[in-house]
Amino acid sequence: MGEFEGIVEGHRDGHGFVLREGGEPSIYLAPQEMRSVLHRDRVQVRILRYDRKGRPEGRVLDILERRKTPIIGRLLHEGGQWIVAPEDRRFGQDILIPKNATASAAVGQVVSVELTEPPSLHSRPVGRVAEVLGEIDDPGMEIEIAVRKYEVPHRFSPETLAQAAALPEKLRQTDRRHRVDLTDVPLVTIDGEDARDFDDAVYCEPHVPPRKGRGKAPAPDGWRLIVAIADVSHYVKPGEPLDEDAYERATSVYFPRRVIPMLPEKLSNGLCSLNPEVDRLAMVCDMVVDAEGELTAYQFYPAVICSHARFTYTEVAAILANTRGPEAVRRAELVPHLVHLHEVYRALLKQRSRRGAVDFETTETQIVCDDNGRIEKIVPRTRNDAHRLIEEAMLAANVCAAEFIAQAEHPSLYRVHEGPTPEKRIALQAYLKALGLGLHISDEPAPGEFQAIAQATQDRVDATQIHTMLLRSMQQAIYTAINSGHFGLAYPAYTHFTSPIRRYPDLLVHRVIKALIGGRRYHLTPSEKTRTPELRRGGKPAARTMKPASQEIAWWEAAGVHCSVNERRADDASRDVEAWLKCRYMREHLGEEYSGTVSAATSFGLFVTLDALYVEGLVHITELGGEYYRFDEARQELRGERTGVRYAVGTRVRVQVMRVDLDGRRIDFRMVREGEGERLLERGRNAGTRAPAGSATEELANVRETDRAAKVAARAAKSSRSRKPAPRKTQPRPRR
Repeated sequence: MGEFEGIVEGHRDGHGFVLREGGEPSIYLAPQEMRSVLHRDRVQVRILRYDRKGRPEGRVLDILERRKTPIIGRLLHEGGQWIVAPEDRRFGQDILIPKNATASAAVGQVVSVELTEPPSLHSRPVGRVAEVLGEIDDPGMEIEIAVRKYEVPHRFSPETLAQAAALPEKLRQTDRRHRVDLTDVPLVTIDGEDARDFDDAVYCEPHVPPRKGRGKAPAPDGWRLIVAIADVSHYVKPGEPLDEDAYERATSVYFPRRVIPMLPEKLSNGLCSLNPEVDRLAMVCDMVVDAEGELTAYQFYPAVICSHARFTYTEVAAILANTRGPEAVRRAELVPHLVHLHEVYRALLKQRSRRGAVDFETTETQIVCDDNGRIEKIVPRTRNDAHRLIEEAMLAANVCAAEFIAQAEHPSLYRVHEGPTPEKRIALQAYLKALGLGLHISDEPAPGEFQAIAQATQDRVDATQIHTMLLRSMQQAIYTAINSGHFGLAYPAYTHFTSPIRRYPDLLVHRVIKALIGGRRYHLTPSEKTRTPELRRGGKPAARTMKPASQEIAWWEAAGVHCSVNERRADDASRDVEAWLKCRYMREHLGEEYSGTVSAATSFGLFVTLDALYVEGLVHITELGGEYYRFDEARQELRGERTGVRYAVGTRVRVQVMRVDLDGRRIDFRMVREGEGERLLERGRNAGTRAPAGSATEELANVRETDRAAKVAARAAKSSRSRKPAPRKTQPRPRR
């Protein structure tokens, strides 16, 4: 039925899938087939059959490439054998460790393992301990695990560190040549309280058109908005170690209490950071915005700037709310410029509305940790006018950058966000129809249609549900050399220019703009370390010949794919750490009841977000009550066949925390009536006996046994106690 190549993706239940390129359906691998392969191996498979839903099932014919990156897990000693239980359940098999390959690791510690023998149908994989990370409860261990689990580069090469160390501590006179001196312009940075690198500074003043003749000076007709961005390209040159490491990372990765930067700290927090009261190099986008929020003119130029102040969003919001308050008094000389920034923001906001840009208000959360890296609380991250004015200023600069490059017809990376696919559009239309909404989505929908639906439904009780479905119908934004516009922002061309300290695409855009300003062209040339598709295998370009222009476009497209993939990797690693922290946090709240809101409905249950804690968990369909529930895909809801009760996104519920699977990053809830969980617990305490099988009390008494992380810890403790005091060399060798 056909043979295909692809990447194996394991599943925690033992089976797996082969992910094919080009968006083709994944091929199912039975648990027996998974015994000889590991998660992330590249294989050749043959399709054997199709199931009743037309999904392919395959057999592994050949293993084309074994994964070479280390596997993270807990070291255990069981039955005379040393093994490592992988932290990532998708690997599915424990790894045997010869007794002379455990390094200095102790039972229960988290280690990094390199495979020395791959698995087969009749034997488990064998490896050696390459690195001892520490104890599972060590502060920050969840981050150490995540960066290795997702293969996030977290160590700079010696060459990169040496090059960074050789950079000057401050600007030299040669650095200032051929630059506009803006040090007297009161540019300021506005960021969060915990920000350490400042890559953008802003300034705004009324724009007065030139005087014509000898008449009186004309009145202002808009604003001059200056966005100054750190000139990283001055220090990070193509092909040098700094550049190759930055490309490999492609982005900074943000965790609670820790950042893995794209650039060494000397650059990210020093030379390239627009710290207050020090001269810094910048690339400037100097714009004129009229009273209606239209960009009527702009220019780019390299400059030397000096940030006059480091503001926080909270401080600016307070000043804008009361220009005579204590915060404003402390910054009196800068308050007029902040007021002008707020004025241009409101004009740009009007233009955003006219464009029909999609704007959903969503609740973002912030994890507050203690000194040991454990969650103290989870709080909503509120967005005020200071956040929004910086966002609109950055959007304006990014649009100017995209237009400047597009008009020059120069290859570059665009930030592209396409509209919904036909399948998603049809599903969304069916959903809106099922709700009885007389709102139509055209065959080629415009962003304004989505925004109109959001505004028309914002006062409904199910507004959150509708807005969630609108968001889910859209495609993910990517970096690509082919400009297809940005659907969500309603821009014909859009790119990223404003964060070169933490995003590699922005650095590439800076190089292109700088080349165009100088009347040159920037040619993207790959190296072995930049790993474009032509170089990924064997280190040599593909044999096929291409015209220089199309070959360069292929390299740009490869860079876009690389940056997009690593952006997803950074997001996945960050979410993994947050999920681990939330699971660890919720283990302290087992059995407690909370009010929450259904955030998603599926055929197997409901995902519920707790009001007070902003933590999401699953209510499995078997925990909904004693009747059969049917999933309505059009309405995205579960409906009870006997009672007709409905659970949809936005439904208010009361749940009890039942289980926490730390290793699987999963929290299970149980639907309860008001106070039911507390009554059952109290009854069990008063009786002083074991609760009836299947009751909430018994579930809570045994809940830790369902937590795999607790199981691994128990295995570690058991194996530690059962170890004989004899020297390790007398222990039997593990079977292979």
